[in-house]
Amino acid sequence: MNKKGSVVSDVLGNFDHGLTLALSKGRILKETLPLLANANIALLEDPEHSRKLIFPTTHPHVRILILRASDVPTYVENGAADIGVAGKDVLMEHGAHNVYELLDLKIARCRLMTAGKVGAVRPAGRLKIATKYVHLTRQYFAGLGEQVDVIKLYGSMELAPLVGLGDLIVDVVDTGNTLRANGLEPLEEICKISSRLIVNKASFKRKQAVLGPILAQLEQAVAAKSV
Repeated sequence: MNKKGSVVSDVLGNFDHGLTLALSKGRILKETLPLLANANIALLEDPEHSRKLIFPTTHPHVRILILRASDVPTYVENGAADIGVAGKDVLMEHGAHNVYELLDLKIARCRLMTAGKVGAVRPAGRLKIATKYVHLTRQYFAGLGEQVDVIKLYGSMELAPLVGLGDLIVDVVDTGNTLRANGLEPLEEICKISSRLIVNKASFKRKQAVLGPILAQLEQAVAAKSV
């Protein structure tokens, strides 16, 4: 096999001696890349302009998978990826039992909140809550001693109160501009969210030679950014 063929095989196939890093497109990818640059890891292609899902990097022992945000913990937990970056909201909602949460990267910060129509009077009786965060929503309202009906949605949560599907929504809020544009307002904060570096437990033990220096450089980058 020629050198090019070997590189392609390493990226697409068996990667036992390297690290596979799982990321999701959008804000997490954009804010993770500058941190990875401190560990000499940069993408060789732009995922925003490619249909590929596996990407080589400038680090000879690191490749990157681009996944749905909710799938990142699953890939890491099951060893299909060694490390990943996932929002705390995803980790709390879906759980991840075979991973270590090693580092708060302090990126993609937002808040998980309830929201409703501006000035609306909270209805009496059992509330209907539209959200993709079913577990966290039930947990939050149970903590308040309230039973609610949870309606699971996968997107466009802001529509629910406007068309009568739900009394309130539970969603992540950054600037609140999307809520305001749709006549909604944030109400109660459930928790603060940021992105975390997670590592497969077996990979943490087996791949320390590659993983250790990268973790140290990421920790330094996060610390420097926080100063």
